[in-house]
Amino acid sequence: MSRLLIHVEGETEQRFVDELLRDFLFKRGYSIVAARLQGNARQRSHRGGGRSWESVKKEIIRHLSGDTGLVVTTMVDFYGLPRNWPARVGAKGPVQIEAAMAADIGFPAQRFVPFVMVHEFEALLFSDCAKFCDVVEQVGLETRMSKIRADFASPEEINDSPHTAPSKRILQLMPGYQKRLDGVNAAQAIGLERMRAECPHFNDWLQGLELLAAL
Repeated sequence: MSRLLIHVEGETEQRFVDELLRDFLFKRGYSIVAARLQGNARQRSHRGGGRSWESVKKEIIRHLSGDTGLVVTTMVDFYGLPRNWPARVGAKGPVQIEAAMAADIGFPAQRFVPFVMVHEFEALLFSDCAKFCDVVEQVGLETRMSKIRADFASPEEINDSPHTAPSKRILQLMPGYQKRLDGVNAAQAIGLERMRAECPHFNDWLQGLELLAAL
């Protein structure tokens, strides 16, 4: 059975893997599912998002080279991704970046599966506005949050901008929103199946990982 390492950019994504994705992927056939926070774990100020591509690339290649039975993937936000990542400048979305990442890493597709979220983790939370508002005990916000969601074909299409990205919209509605706590708790309540139904790029990633587990 395959071993899977997920390079994540922050503690929210790490908790998301630990509390939602791990059991799901175990059931699909992976023997190990681990989240690796990018950067030096001993230097908290260097942990999380914003890592340069060269630094992340070295980590990924080191893990792939050190374990021939390992599958490596990523879980990083398109929104705020450093400009030195492959194809980031001028990219309209994640697919071009993912292809460039794969080409730069140079390992077979069965070993390295790049995934860049559209546009960030909070997009997933718009998959079920009612459950999000219930979990954060802000049921009065459901109508306003649902109106934002209704303006887009998918939560993944909610704008990538300093003012209209999914997280910025949630903070405008709920200034006390805490990504690591509220975000993951809401994600648990919403569930992977609802997220997959609402977010096609996220679903494609999980489908790809499911197929690799069966090889």
